[in-house]
Amino acid sequence: MAYVITQACCNDVSCVEVCPVNCIHPTPDEAPFATTEMLYIDPDTCIDCGACVDECPVDAIFADNELEPDQEPYLAINASYFERHPIGPDWPELRSRTKIPAELGELRVAIVGSGPSACYAAQELVGHSCARVDVFDRLPTPYGLVRAGVAPDHQSTKGVGDVFRSAIGHKNTQCWFNVEVGTHITHEELLAHHHAVIYAVGASGDRRLGVDGEDLPGSHAATEFVAWYNGHPDYADHRFDLSGERAVVIGNGNVALDVARALVMDPDELDRTDIAAHAVEALRNSNIQEVVVVGRRGPVQAAYTNPELLALGRLDGVDVLVDPADLELDAASRAVLDDPEVEPRITLKMTQATGYAQNTPTPGNKRIVLRYLASPVEISGDGKVESITLERNELVEIDGRLEARPTGETETLTAGLVLRSIGYRGNPVAGIPFDERRGVIPNDAGRVVDPETGDPVRGVYTAGWIKRGPSGVIGTNKQCSGATVDGLVDDFIAGRLAEPIADREKLATLVAERRPDYVDYKGWQAIDKKERANGAAAGRARLKFVSIEELLAASRPES
Repeated sequence: MAYVITQACCNDVSCVEVCPVNCIHPTPDEAPFATTEMLYIDPDTCIDCGACVDECPVDAIFADNELEPDQEPYLAINASYFERHPIGPDWPELRSRTKIPAELGELRVAIVGSGPSACYAAQELVGHSCARVDVFDRLPTPYGLVRAGVAPDHQSTKGVGDVFRSAIGHKNTQCWFNVEVGTHITHEELLAHHHAVIYAVGASGDRRLGVDGEDLPGSHAATEFVAWYNGHPDYADHRFDLSGERAVVIGNGNVALDVARALVMDPDELDRTDIAAHAVEALRNSNIQEVVVVGRRGPVQAAYTNPELLALGRLDGVDVLVDPADLELDAASRAVLDDPEVEPRITLKMTQATGYAQNTPTPGNKRIVLRYLASPVEISGDGKVESITLERNELVEIDGRLEARPTGETETLTAGLVLRSIGYRGNPVAGIPFDERRGVIPNDAGRVVDPETGDPVRGVYTAGWIKRGPSGVIGTNKQCSGATVDGLVDDFIAGRLAEPIADREKLATLVAERRPDYVDYKGWQAIDKKERANGAAAGRARLKFVSIEELLAASRPES
């Protein structure tokens, strides 16, 4: 028997740290970790101890003799990684935490944001007994995209919130939710009350297509649609036109597949998750029968991961279709596949796409159609979206990279809904340097730097997507935040941080005066308990409150 990692893997490497025989890879110090879709267990090295199962925060690891039929492909997926990357004889060095000398006293840090990178940073900090952490978020609820971005049918992935609870609920952590930095408290005031501030605000913006008709009603960012069905208070009142029979999703990353699934899967299945009640009701009344997912490059270069692509084929009542002509590879893509050093994940993507190309439509089924080598050039309609025009691309090699070049060949599809899913983008933070081109806070290993001089800005740090750009999965943030905290701690020990001029009690007084309806950790616990209880009564994982007013009412003990 051996253990197998499956789709829900969040890459936070907790399993790596407890494995006694080093059979889980890639580790954070290995080059493939930066681009890996998931972690893998070597079946030939695994000793069946089960330590990884107990440690996994998202229940993604199973014994090979306990796999469900739809999980069995992961046997080959895990094994194939080690055909390409055989385990060497040496155990990789794990990152060691620098101990803060007791004589330095308290280290006080503010963290702006409460998503994965923020929570991992808090977790790292409270591992030092002298650290005192204040976590700020403009919403009354924590966890960022874990709550408002992970697809509702991926409930196991949301289980990572249980790991985060130990950080934000720690005795040395104070939570200040429903408090917006820049509105209720300034950056300068945070620095006055702390040795350092970590900005872990994510990348909440989206990239635009830049085509005519993009702003027509019925054309939206996929990020808005995701936030809507996840019950984000800023988007709960949004409306999406589901009256047409076809929707088009531009982009072929994991978010694109998430929204495609949500549009066509059985609402009864969704109704058992934590999807917002208003979204289930709208999807029950949807007329959408087909979702076309459009990628500008070919199947070999597709951005989605194999687990997400594999999951599409398991949807009841949904056909996944690919035009075989879209799989006719150009010479450069064929060379990638024929390279003996090709990553197994790339070969598997092509294998899965080829399998879908053999499918035929089933009468009565809904459809997800995967399209490749096409880009939108215009969205058209009389006062709303009615069609989208796509232009065929060809791949050309430019400076060693394959780029999509338009051919002039166009096609127009009728569609009532267009969702663009071409990437998240960070937004500027008031008073903090910002790289407009990359959409990140300029930094050196997490230390925020002055873009003109390149010098570190004293006491200011960053972590997560706003640090490195929107790349990786939830667990990738653990290493990212850990590196930031390492630099911060080194700076504290070296005396490079200014002493706070106001204590924690004065901070509490200031916030209470400016934002008396702030939500602390106990308030969040009250919200969480009520949402879970309401969900259980309705046969659901959770029934979310979706307005600020409802959330604040639920946070109060007397409500």
